[in-house]
Amino acid sequence: MEFVIKISQFLLSLSLLIVLHELGHFIPAKAFKTRVEKFYLFFDVKFSLFKKKIGGTEYGIGWLPLGGYVKISGMIDESMDTEQMAQEPQPWEFRSKPAWQRLIIMLGGVTVNFLLAIFIYIGMSYFYGDTFLPNENITDGLVIESTVANNAGLLTGDKILAVDGDKIETFSEISEKVLFGNEILIERDGKQSTVTMPEDFLAQLLDSKETGFISLRQPFVVIQVPDTSYNKASGLKQGDIFLGLNGVKTKYADEVKTVLEKFKGQDVSATVKRGEQEINVPLKVNKDAKLGIVVAGASTPETLETLGYYNFDVKDYSFLESIPVGLGKAKDKVVSYWDQLGAIFTPSTGAYKGVGGFKAIYDIFPSFWSWQVFWNITAFLSIMLGVLNLLPIPALDGGHVMFLLYEMISGRKPGDKFMEYAQMVGFFILIALVLFANGNDIYKAIFG
Repeated sequence: MEFVIKISQFLLSLSLLIVLHELGHFIPAKAFKTRVEKFYLFFDVKFSLFKKKIGGTEYGIGWLPLGGYVKISGMIDESMDTEQMAQEPQPWEFRSKPAWQRLIIMLGGVTVNFLLAIFIYIGMSYFYGDTFLPNENITDGLVIESTVANNAGLLTGDKILAVDGDKIETFSEISEKVLFGNEILIERDGKQSTVTMPEDFLAQLLDSKETGFISLRQPFVVIQVPDTSYNKASGLKQGDIFLGLNGVKTKYADEVKTVLEKFKGQDVSATVKRGEQEINVPLKVNKDAKLGIVVAGASTPETLETLGYYNFDVKDYSFLESIPVGLGKAKDKVVSYWDQLGAIFTPSTGAYKGVGGFKAIYDIFPSFWSWQVFWNITAFLSIMLGVLNLLPIPALDGGHVMFLLYEMISGRKPGDKFMEYAQMVGFFILIALVLFANGNDIYKAIFG
């Protein structure tokens, strides 16, 4: 059932993004009386699952879910229809239209991608508001779970104040900024200092295959005491929260684990909070510093706030207020993704090792259905699609835009043969990128 939910979200999001992106090309093409021969969701290599011709355009669904396309008459695209291009230009063809009209047609797809993301962020701000943890409310620092980050100089209990001179405002900013940052301003034991991250920090993190990085310090909450546990008769109950061990205060789970290391193979007295009471429970610690119980942190912001660990801020917006908020979120995501691309195309960072394909996109969807999560992921994917399509690679929208701008500035139109060769080069570059990204997915699945 979890697979059905994940794949449904993945396909719905992908289909929505593809159809709207291609509509961004289709609508201005029709407006400028340019003939559109095909409009396809997914690729129809050899055959299609569905097709119907309406008003001179064949609408269909292909069987290969790697994207979609519109085939515009008189345009050198992935179809490589050189036979049509060898004939005299016709007034309904793309190549016969003024450069400014062709530019609008080519920019239509990415424009829709960015507008869709803005629309989603505005809608989410209006319907859901924002729940966030101000960085200043993290009084006891963070959990630094990664040994790679520890080796770089970040330790559990550190407060991260700024990255590369930019002040950290909320907890949600921290992980991404640290991943792609250089100078990390921290506070440790009341003193501020700067940690310089190694250039290949991200590569080291990926190579380590560690699942944790930076997280909130959480309470040590009992979820279950199994029947086979050597502490079954201790009296521990589900929901008990550890406050101390042998008189040592342990507000956070990481502190409990540290203290347990000191009492391997010994009996200890744990102070736990149960409802409004504090009680002492005798426990046994095995030689691996384990208690033989199932524990977890608090699962929601509301729970953490109720327990007195953090104070979250909640903001609700009117429709008018949600407009600048949504625009700001979209802008921040564009800047963030552009920075990530910069790191990926800088070999020394090793960020390219984290590039993923369709499997990676599938994995970011949760195994439960949440419209809030779905729309948040879809908005980011829309921005990702828009930014990637603007890259100046022939065969992408950005490549066509690059040649059109050259034509408009120089007054000289690149020849059809040149465009054919450029399209072929761009196509091979795209194939290489797709193979690399999905090859990374396969490698991680086998060796990760």
